[in-house]
Amino acid sequence: MPFSFSNLRRPALMLLALAALAGCAAEPGAPTARISSASVPPEYQARQDELDPTVVVPAVSPRYLNERNRRRWVNYDGPEAVGTIVIDPYARVAYHVKAPGRAMRMGIAVGKEGKGFAGTAVIRRKEVFPSWTPTANMIRTDPDLYGPLRDGLPGGLDNPLGARALYLYKGNRDTYYRLHGTMDPSSIGKATSAGCIRFFNQDIMDMYDETDTGTVVKVRSEAESLAMEGPMVELHSGYVVPASDVAAIDADQRAWESGQIEDYAQVEAESHERAVAAANAQASGQLYSTAGGLETMQPTYVNSNGIYSN
Repeated sequence: MPFSFSNLRRPALMLLALAALAGCAAEPGAPTARISSASVPPEYQARQDELDPTVVVPAVSPRYLNERNRRRWVNYDGPEAVGTIVIDPYARVAYHVKAPGRAMRMGIAVGKEGKGFAGTAVIRRKEVFPSWTPTANMIRTDPDLYGPLRDGLPGGLDNPLGARALYLYKGNRDTYYRLHGTMDPSSIGKATSAGCIRFFNQDIMDMYDETDTGTVVKVRSEAESLAMEGPMVELHSGYVVPASDVAAIDADQRAWESGQIEDYAQVEAESHERAVAAANAQASGQLYSTAGGLETMQPTYVNSNGIYSN
């Protein structure tokens, strides 16, 4: 379904409000605190979409803006030309090469299919608030979650593709590899159940504006990631850090042993249960308004307009 602003004014607009609340909801085990807008960097503040001032993209909570997730200027010694977007699904970062030796680095979330392609492709298609439809294989793999959504979801902030999507091609062939936004900012920096490459909505919106069709995207292989970034370690929290960051690894281990970090697999399983309930509510035209509503579908959604499967 192509994007139209009228899609945002269905009952799904009410669900958009839930997605906005998700950006300020406490993570399991995290203290509840009022987040001041002054503590959110300007680039991650809430913003009105330039295509429709009635659509407000929620601010990203500071708790998700760790050092590796927040966009920042870095020195870059890779071989890619200026203008290239570099995706590293193993280090869970992306680089937009802006000048010789300089790049803007951003955190990303990576699903299973995010490691299914490596090499060079180009952006041939760009979409604003893309729609999403599960494939037959997805419905077959997880009928409880995807079955109620077989007719798809219109574009909007309550859609797993988020505010923007960039589609990669090799020549005229679609690679089915997508760079896109998310309705779940807590997933950035982590490995998710399915899908491709997610960015904070603010990051993908700016990348959308800064890139033209024909932009080259380089997706690193595991060997290339190891050569450029060095070995990485996944923490109990779900984030990754360089293996050399002994302080972060030790702190994570102590937090895990003291029970301050919940089992990530259990968190995902509970999210799946809530997602199934939300999918059924969405299919029946109801507003799923309990805590952790439709936004909890993000960890289990694929995010390539329904082409990928689990």
